[in-house]
Amino acid sequence: MIGVDTHKHVHVAAVMDTIGGILATLTIPTDTGGFQQLADWAASFGTVLAFGIEGTGSYGATLTSFLRRAGHKVVEAGRPDRRLRRMNGKSDTLDAENAARAVLAGFATATPKTADGEAEMIRQLKIAHDQAVEQRAAAMVTMKAMLVHASDALRRETAGKTQISLARQLAALRPRRLEGPEDALRHTLRTLAKRWQYLDAEAKELTKMIGDLVQRVAPQLLEPFGIGVDTAAEILVVAGDNPERIKSEAALAKLAGIAPVPTGSGMTSGRHRINHGGHRQLNAAIYRTVIVRMRFHQPTIDYVARRTTEGKTKREIIRCLKRYVIREVYHLLRPAPRTASAAS
Repeated sequence: MIGVDTHKHVHVAAVMDTIGGILATLTIPTDTGGFQQLADWAASFGTVLAFGIEGTGSYGATLTSFLRRAGHKVVEAGRPDRRLRRMNGKSDTLDAENAARAVLAGFATATPKTADGEAEMIRQLKIAHDQAVEQRAAAMVTMKAMLVHASDALRRETAGKTQISLARQLAALRPRRLEGPEDALRHTLRTLAKRWQYLDAEAKELTKMIGDLVQRVAPQLLEPFGIGVDTAAEILVVAGDNPERIKSEAALAKLAGIAPVPTGSGMTSGRHRINHGGHRQLNAAIYRTVIVRMRFHQPTIDYVARRTTEGKTKREIIRCLKRYVIREVYHLLRPAPRTASAAS
């Protein structure tokens, strides 16, 4: 087993035999030459069963891709146990050893995303899109806050306008020379309005690109009621380009933070609590789908009414509906999007 602690500029690896003994450690640069050095070094000790890598989706992404192309099994090692870290200390070598030990013991079993197809493309576009939307909202909030200090005439002209109309009107301002606070305010409003327009155009362009990719990769995700492009994109990002790595609907529910966690002990066996882990963005997307169905989807409205008469609270009903939605999503992902498109 090879455990790897990943960083931006260097990776630290440790090789462990099948009885848990550390044989050697190695530090490599994070480039193709370093990756090849690691592969050759690992092979010199015998048959490599698996690589346990921390951060396969961040600093370890390129190493994961290199090793996968070379035919090696790669496992996401995850973060070391905090209790062990407090007891034994922390160093790059210890982290690499813990990664190898987690794979050997069977604690680390997650298959990393391949990040080599349309799902990775969607993920990258969504990063830019979400940031543009966030900054667009911040620009509008600042614009409206600055309007409080504007003249009575300008405030009357802009009252009750939509965001697009407001930005269009303020962007058309022709500020005079900088001779007083009012002139500076007009310059500020014009700048913020132009910034909002630019970010709005950028967000719309990215939304169209993401929508085209979703329609091309997994159009079946857009068929169920309440699942739009944004939710479908979030599902594909979490599933990755190899959704077959998610072995069951329960695994997908746990990945989304929707599966309950057992908390029984002694006389309280059978108790559960909400799972506060999982992918929070996917969890939020599934929640939005449930809320839409509760308002506009008649079968869901009937279900809510029936469960309410049984004594369930609204929060409990939403949890049940989220579990049903994630089950539906899992079966839509079962024919892997890439395989389905290739077969067609």
